[in-house]
Amino acid sequence: MLVRDGKMRLTDVADTEQLFRLIQSIPSPKAEPFKMWLAQIGRERIDKIEDLEIGIDRLMETYLKKGYSKEWIINDNKA
Repeated sequence: MLVRDGKMRLTDVADTEQLFRLIQSIPSPKAEPFKMWLAQIGRERIDKIEDLEIGIDRLMETYLKKGYSKEWIINDNKA
C-alpha cells in the first residue's frame, strides 16, 4: 500500500465478506451487539427478497428521505 511518504508498505486487508466472517469468529461478549446487528440486517435483507412489498416500501422511504415527492416516485417512471 502506498503511504503518505510515497513508500510502499505491507499491510493486511480484507473485503466485506472477510470482515463479517472475522467479526463472527470473535468470542468476546463485546462483539455480541455487532453480531446481533449483522444478524438483524441479514434477516431484513432476506425478508425484502422474499416479500417484494417490503423492498418497495424501503425504496420509497429512501427516495422520500432524499427529497423526492411521492408523486415523482409513483408517476415519473411510468412512461
